[in-house]
Amino acid sequence: MEELIKNLGLIINATLIATPPLLYAALGSTFSERSGVINIGIEGIMTIGAFVGAAVAHFTGNAWLAFLCGGLVGALFGLIHAIACVSFGADQTISGTAINFLAPGVAIFVCKALFEQSSNTPPLDTAQKLPKLFNGIFEVGSFWNNVLNTYVATYLAFVAVAVVWFIFYKTRFGMRLRAVGEHPKACETQGINVFRIRYIAVIASGFFAGLGGAYVTLCTVSQFRPEVIVGQGFIAIAAVIFGKFTPHGAMGACLLFGLCNGLKVLLGSGNVISPNLISMIPYVVTIITLVLFVGKSRVPAASGKPYLKQK
Repeated sequence: MEELIKNLGLIINATLIATPPLLYAALGSTFSERSGVINIGIEGIMTIGAFVGAAVAHFTGNAWLAFLCGGLVGALFGLIHAIACVSFGADQTISGTAINFLAPGVAIFVCKALFEQSSNTPPLDTAQKLPKLFNGIFEVGSFWNNVLNTYVATYLAFVAVAVVWFIFYKTRFGMRLRAVGEHPKACETQGINVFRIRYIAVIASGFFAGLGGAYVTLCTVSQFRPEVIVGQGFIAIAAVIFGKFTPHGAMGACLLFGLCNGLKVLLGSGNVISPNLISMIPYVVTIITLVLFVGKSRVPAASGKPYLKQK
């Protein structure tokens, strides 16, 4: 029984470590999707957010500043996506694909310029990483230490879900955001600035995705590498679809995918199953989830459709 409780604590711990980057990115994707703009560039934005987070933490030693900078650089790429898709009516899928190539390319280029032609940043010390909330309170290796002694940014991710839910369903901006994603022409006749709402939403999607990327290097792996995100952006988009484009639904889906990562860590520790098969778990679950539930999700009516102002 004691071993079972210990393993359960390890699974929960691994889940809480793996969920936040997905959750931050999924919240960002929810903003963009509900406004009617598809942003499949979440993966690339997470990658450059991960690099900026690691680089700023390395040079300044301030993890919170690094976390914020990761979000800000994500917002910058969100702005680029918004200019292309909202102002110029570019194809949103093509623009997002371009972001997925551009952002990692910029990250690797700058990384090599800063760190002697290396595509990896130096590993961060514990003091340069984001802090844990209950560090030193519980006995190391205990169930409660594994469950509760996690990074502050993990708790902030779940707080962000509540904040985003409140914005979506309890504020005038949230009502307009959801309306713009359904009937932009009708919104314009009511005096709502469709372009401004969409700009805010897409920039917010980049900001949250950048935070998700920065979380990975400031908490999970402590170092930027080109492959550090490994599909997490696409899993976050799948979580949004599975969660029916709602922040609370996306959170549930992210917890499911985070649990899959937790199982991957636990199963991989025994070397009983091939690590290649174990690494497939989150992606197989993502595919199965999309096959079973994508048809049941109602996509915002104006999603993916460029909007031109009426003259």
